Amino acid sequence: MSSIDRKATTLAPYALGAFRIVVGALFASHGAASLFGIFGGAPGTGGGTVAFGTWPSWWAAVIQLGCGLLVALGVLHRGAAVLASGSMAYAYFIVHQPDGLLPLQNQGEQAALFAWCFLLLTFTGPGALALGRALRRSPQLAAA
Repeated sequence: MSSIDRKATTLAPYALGAFRIVVGALFASHGAASLFGIFGGAPGTGGGTVAFGTWPSWWAAVIQLGCGLLVALGVLHRGAAVLASGSMAYAYFIVHQPDGLLPLQNQGEQAALFAWCFLLLTFTGPGALALGRALRRSPQLAAA
């Protein structure tokens, strides 16, 4: 094994952790935009929010915010990643796919990428820098 391969193997958990944090934060920002009108607001609302309880927009935003934060923090990571991946698969096949077969034809690139990123994170684990690992090792939590 070359020195580059050894270094890459050593740094892989940190790269995966950084990937998890970035993907989770980006996903959460979509939910925050739709729920709170920040970052330009919900798509198609002119900077506004989605109406409370509206199917599927409001529920998707709740999943985006909640699961995005959990994944970014590395807490309950696998369950949150599965739910996030499924919600994006739903978005792709129900919302985007009827407008064209391929993501470039139906504006479904984000949904497809998020679905696959979260599916990957489900199987790879959180990588380094996961808060969930630190919480499991905490002696205060073990005694509780």
